[in-house]
Amino acid sequence: MTGATGSTPGRVVAVAPVLNAANALTALRLVLVPVFAASVIASGMTHSGWRMAACLIFAVASATDLVDGWIARRFALVTSVGKVADPIADKALTGAALVLLSWYDRLPWWVTALILVRELGITGLRFWVIRHGVIAASRGGKVKTALQILAIAWYLWPMPAALAVVGPWIMAAAVLVTVVTGFDYIVQAVRLRRPR
Repeated sequence: MTGATGSTPGRVVAVAPVLNAANALTALRLVLVPVFAASVIASGMTHSGWRMAACLIFAVASATDLVDGWIARRFALVTSVGKVADPIADKALTGAALVLLSWYDRLPWWVTALILVRELGITGLRFWVIRHGVIAASRGGKVKTALQILAIAWYLWPMPAALAVVGPWIMAAAVLVTVVTGFDYIVQAVRLRRPR
């Protein structure tokens, strides 16, 4: 007899540390939001140099959203903190940009309101169904994000008049995809909540 009990050791699941590269990028994005806002305000949407600076800060902050997600998935660094902080950082950056563009009369307020209501509503839906499943980001959702980023950057950069007129068309496409994907997420949420 050996003294072995015959029991199988439990599976050890590695837990990602809260302090990791993905969360650091998310934190950087949050820090860049007031820096971005200050740059837009300093520009008054009239000073070309400050508008360029604001656009570049916005682009860098937006890029961290792509990179932190990739790092978290690639190196198994997904954490509860990251799951909460990442969408907050996204909404803060996009929301600040839209509100400021409307404040300086570059974007109609109804566009800003529509996009923000959709974004906050979908975030609420995700929490509403979290016990039943996860509403994953769809391909349409990714297109929506890309169009919003492109449209905002287009408005921020001091484009010549011939190119500036393209901005509203990009934003119109962003609004359309925002609304359509919003309805798609609502359908997914209802299906997840439906008794089986």
